[in-house]
Amino acid sequence: MRKWAMVVVLAAVAALTGCAVPAASAPSFSPASDGPVVAFYGDSYTLGTGASDPSKRWSTRICDERGWQEYNPSVNGLGFVTHRTARRDLPGEIIAVDPDIVFVTMGLNDVFSYDAAADEIHAQIGEDLTRLHDALPDARFIVVEPFWYTADRRPGLEAVIGWVEEGAASIDADYIPGASSWIQGRPGEMAADGLHPNDAGYDAMTERMDAALDRLGL
Repeated sequence: MRKWAMVVVLAAVAALTGCAVPAASAPSFSPASDGPVVAFYGDSYTLGTGASDPSKRWSTRICDERGWQEYNPSVNGLGFVTHRTARRDLPGEIIAVDPDIVFVTMGLNDVFSYDAAADEIHAQIGEDLTRLHDALPDARFIVVEPFWYTADRRPGLEAVIGWVEEGAASIDADYIPGASSWIQGRPGEMAADGLHPNDAGYDAMTERMDAALDRLGL
């Protein structure tokens, strides 16, 4: 690989995985109504990075449409393993809220760690999902195929997708396939950084998530 190309790739990885982003505190949450509490275990694509306003992100929109109370502690750059030691314990935060529904939308950032940590990623997916399920036996789990963003599907992506689907099956969760292709290779739906969805991208994600949830009866 030419030196300039290597610089571009490394810069993209650093931006997407949030290397320079300090860990944030957990969002405060207290139920405001009788609607179901829905928690999101995710990264920047669920946090809404790249949107013009948090209200534009897909998680907030599907909650508003359904009368759900959103708890979204998602973190830029987080993976099941990637940046895990430097970040908060999101599964613990979600367990503390005792939600009715839990979305798991993780895995994108682990693709960048695949070459060095494949076995650890595989194991951690199972550990996280089992921990959440055992602590929240009455919750409904929605596990989403990891999101992706470029037409070039990096080595390791398919393996991580398979492990996430395997983990979903192990806890008898609902699984939403196909999410890695929802906005991949569609530059008009990406923010100026070229790494995160813009409002149009979140529109597309919301539309596809709505359709998937309708099929699940949600």
